[in-house]
Amino acid sequence: MSTQVVVKSPSIKHKQQTLFEPPSTSLSLEGYKFIDLFAGIGGIRIPFDELNAQCVFSSEWDKHSQQTYMLNFGELPFGDITQIEASQVPSFDILLAGFPCQPFSNAGHKKGFDDVRGTLFFDICRIIEHHKPEVLLLENVKGFKNHDKGNTFSVVKSHLNQLGYTVYSQVLNSKDFGLPQNRERIYIVAFKSPVFFKFPNPPLSPTFVESILEQTVGEEYTLSDKLWGGHQRRKQEHLNKGNGFGYSLFHPHSSYTSTISARYYKDGSEILIAQEDKNPRKLTPREAARLQGFPEHYKVSASKVQAYKQFGNSVSVPVIRALATEIASALKGQN
Repeated sequence: MSTQVVVKSPSIKHKQQTLFEPPSTSLSLEGYKFIDLFAGIGGIRIPFDELNAQCVFSSEWDKHSQQTYMLNFGELPFGDITQIEASQVPSFDILLAGFPCQPFSNAGHKKGFDDVRGTLFFDICRIIEHHKPEVLLLENVKGFKNHDKGNTFSVVKSHLNQLGYTVYSQVLNSKDFGLPQNRERIYIVAFKSPVFFKFPNPPLSPTFVESILEQTVGEEYTLSDKLWGGHQRRKQEHLNKGNGFGYSLFHPHSSYTSTISARYYKDGSEILIAQEDKNPRKLTPREAARLQGFPEHYKVSASKVQAYKQFGNSVSVPVIRALATEIASALKGQN
């Protein structure tokens, strides 16, 4: 197989700075308070911190994600949201929630609200009804919009309407916002007061996998002959059956990768990086962070397994940043 050398060009440092650090803006959400539910490792929070909004409450049940959150934000999120009374949550203006996607994902069993995790949306509603915040920002997998022939989304929209919110929704792709990753997610934005809101126009700037690669990568990330052989064998078996399952191989000059998932730690098969004269390799945890657009100063979990899980479960920060800017513009009447 012909592969490419992983070489960094002098321009990559500049690309990384523009990809992973916030652009300068005159917009501010100073004076606004927000809560971060199903917070994961804080990917949705980052752009709101950048706009000077104040986080007054966070919730995340996974202990490893809690530790990474603490490492980066200096606060330990509360645990199980179902055990938190709405009255225990401080007053706030903006609700952020990347609520669990497993019930609605193509990779799950598609049980939706029949799955207990699907009912966690109603815990969000409990808190909304009690506090009546100005803005909601919810994130989920693309399949959420059409799950159960659209009935699941209709239930969510109906509940938010009944609570007094005007609901906007759109599927956005990370690769359209400067990240070299094909990752589609649905974003739901809801306002309590009449505002003029529009979803961000993606810059559609060219992307290259090279922009997220580290210059020096340890040999532990290169696949063993046994693992690489297994990947090749399974892909050939799938090809013989007429389907497209199997590993995905990318080069530095590739425009973008496939979607990184929480299972990446298992074998890395969804995103492998070609190397010259050796087996392909997995992404490093820092490269996984970059693939999601996390700032360079963001502290990654010391556990590689947990780091891959956390970034696979997280959001693409530049997409949230663009949404946060439009939300700020709407609240300030600057759209």
